[in-house]
Amino acid sequence: MRWDGDRESANVEDQRGGGGGGFPMRIGGLGAIIVLIGGLLLGVDPSTLLSLLNGDQQTQTQPQTQPQTQTQPDYNGGYGSSRMPQPEQQANREDPAKRFVSVVLADTEDVWKQVFRSGGRNYEEPKLVLFTGRIDSACGMASTASGPFYCPNDQKVYLDLGFFEEMKNRFHASGEFAEAYVIAHEVGHHVQNELGILPEATNQRQRSDQRRSNEISVRLELQADCLAGVWAYHADRMKHIIEQGDVEAAMNAAAAVGDDRLQRQSRGVVVPDAFTHGSSAQRVRWFKRGLETGSTKQCDTFAANQP
Repeated sequence: MRWDGDRESANVEDQRGGGGGGFPMRIGGLGAIIVLIGGLLLGVDPSTLLSLLNGDQQTQTQPQTQPQTQTQPDYNGGYGSSRMPQPEQQANREDPAKRFVSVVLADTEDVWKQVFRSGGRNYEEPKLVLFTGRIDSACGMASTASGPFYCPNDQKVYLDLGFFEEMKNRFHASGEFAEAYVIAHEVGHHVQNELGILPEATNQRQRSDQRRSNEISVRLELQADCLAGVWAYHADRMKHIIEQGDVEAAMNAAAAVGDDRLQRQSRGVVVPDAFTHGSSAQRVRWFKRGLETGSTKQCDTFAANQP
């Protein structure tokens, strides 16, 4: 993935080393749902996730999100060589993982601003919070085990960079573009929130039984996968970020976190009615659709007979 020298987002909040350790988990109600949805890429055992998902997963006012990590180049890339590095930029230069996240987030900002503008709307940028261990978000206290997540109550994406090591070691899904997919998926939930899709789905889930609620959750997650593909389509045309093998890496990441694969790994049996994010095949298919078309209109998972 090409990102060296690109613009870094100013919307990254670094709370690593300072956060919330020692406090008991107090996620409840809709807040729990969002945080668990943040387990989008399910860095947590599905059985644990399902036990926490006693209410809803993504049925909240807003969606969840996912972040990224990796190395990155020049601190002032995209700012102009004549500009002196600011303290934060200088710090980022020595923190390639944070720089990578900052660049990917900036790419999502550029793409979604353009897409929203073409539709006559304004795009409100989300914040991305880096943390380690535990973090006290507006959706409640969350831990690394929850995986990356998006909290609609404060419109922030939360990410422990250690998740990318878990992707590599546990899910065998490595590569910068795979990590970018994670971030783009979480930002996709923010896009859903901006468009009013997430609040409406939340209302429907609150009026539904568990099986129907899970089905709505799956459609939300698959739509976020498709929106991640839309981001990749436009980002590549704007900045030529995709290199050989990148698409395959993202597809592998999408497949690695399919509910069927995770359930089989953790429980030895697949229970479709308990899916909350979609199967490996579904996740790959919807990401690919967004990547190939670049159209949000192609991401209407709710209109599909079978997502």
